[in-house]
Amino acid sequence: MAPHSDHGPDPDTTSSTNEVDIPILIVGGGPTGFFLAHMLSQFGVKCLVIERYPTRLAAPKAHALSPRTLEICRQFDLDVNDVRRLGTQRDDAYWVNFVTSLAGYYVGSLPYERMDAEVLEHTSTMIHNIPQPTFEQFVAKRLARDGVVEIRRNHSFVSCMQHGDRVTTLVEDRDAKKTYEVCSRHVIACDGAKSRVRETLKIESEGESTYDTMMTIHFNADLRPVINKQVGMLHWIMDPEVSGFIIGYDLSGNQVLICNFDPNKHPAESWDEQHSRKILTAAIGCSIPFDVLSWRPWVLSRKVAERYSVGNVFLVGDAAHSFPPTGGLGLNCGLADVHNIAYKLAAIHQKWGGPSLLATYESDRRQVALVYSQQSVKNGQQIFGLLKTLGTTDNDLETAKRNLFQRISDPNSRPDVLKGIEGQREHFDNLGLHIGYVYGDTEIPASASLFVPSYRAGARLPHAWLTSAPSSAKLPKFPPIDCSYVDELDASALGYKQFSTLDLCAFDAFTLIFSTAFTTHWSNVLSELRPNLLKSAGNGLKINAAALGEDFELVAGARRNEWVMGLQLERGAAVLVRPDQHILNCYGVDTQVGEILKGLVTHLGL
Repeated sequence: MAPHSDHGPDPDTTSSTNEVDIPILIVGGGPTGFFLAHMLSQFGVKCLVIERYPTRLAAPKAHALSPRTLEICRQFDLDVNDVRRLGTQRDDAYWVNFVTSLAGYYVGSLPYERMDAEVLEHTSTMIHNIPQPTFEQFVAKRLARDGVVEIRRNHSFVSCMQHGDRVTTLVEDRDAKKTYEVCSRHVIACDGAKSRVRETLKIESEGESTYDTMMTIHFNADLRPVINKQVGMLHWIMDPEVSGFIIGYDLSGNQVLICNFDPNKHPAESWDEQHSRKILTAAIGCSIPFDVLSWRPWVLSRKVAERYSVGNVFLVGDAAHSFPPTGGLGLNCGLADVHNIAYKLAAIHQKWGGPSLLATYESDRRQVALVYSQQSVKNGQQIFGLLKTLGTTDNDLETAKRNLFQRISDPNSRPDVLKGIEGQREHFDNLGLHIGYVYGDTEIPASASLFVPSYRAGARLPHAWLTSAPSSAKLPKFPPIDCSYVDELDASALGYKQFSTLDLCAFDAFTLIFSTAFTTHWSNVLSELRPNLLKSAGNGLKINAAALGEDFELVAGARRNEWVMGLQLERGAAVLVRPDQHILNCYGVDTQVGEILKGLVTHLGL
C-alpha cells in the first residue's frame, strides 16, 4: 500500500537494507504504547517501541487515572501506592469550583468524581489526579529499570505491508535520515488521534468535529494565595472573556487553562505570549506573577474508528477513538484497551490462543468507546447549556459580562444558576463508566454515575475487601494497598482495606473462584479439564483455583454477603475470570466439564 504523502520520509532520507525482526511492533511512545510495552514484557513477549519525536510534550494533557486504570496498574506490578505519591493529593483535588475568576465571585461547587471513603466499597483504588507526562515517565522508568523493551525515539512510521501473518513496516530514523524495515507478526498503533497508521490502513471514523476551537495554555503560577481555601481539581471560569477551566495539577506551580475562543476574532496563528497572558490574567482575576510555558490550539471532536484492525495491525487508544475532554475519559479508555488486548496478544505468541481471539478486542472495546464518546459530548452540551443560562454566550463581550454578574447576583435568577451547576453532577461523576462496563453489552447506560456491581459474563469481577493476602502459593502476591490518604478511615478500617478480590486474578492466568465447601467437586473438574486443554493450548494456558474460606476470606459485612450471593458460591457455583479480570462465565455445580472446555476453547480461538 502506497503511503500518504504526509507519511513520506524526509526527501534527503536514504533507504537501508537493515531489517529488524520482532514479534510485536508498537507505534507510539505515549502512555498507551508504554503501558502495552510494560504488559508484554511481563508476559515475556518481546516488542519494539518506535516514537516519532525525540521527546514528549511537557504540557500536561489528561490529569486523572480512573479507579479501573489503577486496578490494572496493580495487576501488572505498577505499585499504586507509588503512583498516588505523585500528582495532586486528594485534599487539593476534591472539588470542582464554578467562579467568575479565581479571585472573583464564587458561584458553586461539586465533588470531583468519587473521592469519598464510601467509593472504596466498589474499588480498591479511587481515582487519582496525576499529569499525563508524569504517569508516562513513571511507566518509562519502569521499562528502563526492567531493561527488556527497546524504545527508539525520533523513529517514525512511514508505511506497512502485510503478507500472510507477517507485517513489514517501513520506519524512518529521523536522526540518521535513513529508512529501514521492521518485520513483525503484529503492529499495534498507539500513535494518537492523528494516527498515521490508521490513515495508511484507510480506516474511517464515525463521529463529528464540532469545529469549536480550543486553546490549551500551560503555565506556572502559585495560585494558593488567590484561591485560599477554595481548592479544587477543576476551576470553571465563567467570565466570557475566558470561557474555560483551569486544571490545578499543582496549585503551587503547574497549571493548565483550557478555553474556548473565536478563531474569527483571534485566529490560532495570531496567538502569542502577550494574548495568552491577557486571557490568563482574566481567568486568575488579579495580577500575580506567572510564566506562560506554551499555548496549543485544537478542535473539539468525537471520533471512533469504524473498525479497530486490518489483518494483524490494530488500533489502540487515541488512534482508535478521540473524545472531547469533558469527562476525562480518553486516556483511561486507551489504557483499558491495552489491558484487553495484551493477554490476547500474549496468548497468540505463546500458542495458548488462536487468531480469532484478537477479533474479540474490537467487539469488547469499541462499544465502550462509543459510550464514552457520547457521554463526553453530552457533558459538553450540558456545560454549554449552563453558560447559555448565564447569558455569557452573547456576541458582545461587555453585554455577556453584565449578563453573568446580573444572573449570579439576582435572587430571582440565582436558583436557576445553582440548578444549572447541579445539572453538571454527572459530568464529574463517571464511576459507572469507569468500572461498570460489561463486555458484550450494547445498552447505553442511563447514567454515567450509577454503578451497580454485575456478576455476569463480560463484567469486571466485582471488588470486595479480603481479610488478608491470598494464602495459596499459586495466586499472585501484591503489596498491601495504602489507603491512609483517606483521612476519614481509622487504623482498624485501614487494616481491612489492603487486599481486593481483584488480587485473586493473575495477569497471565484464568482464575476459577468457588467456595471451599465445594472444593472437592471443582478440583475434580479442574483435574479433568486441564488434560483436555493441554491438547489444544499446550503448557502455556494456566488456570488458577481460588477457594473462598481456604485460599482467601472476605471482610465480614453486607458487601461480603452481596459478593457471595451474586456469584452464587454458597450454592456450589463457580466463576471463571479472564486474565483481564473480566468474567468469562459463571457455572452451576451441575455444569459438565465439556461445557467449560467449550467456552474456554471458543474464547481463545483454539
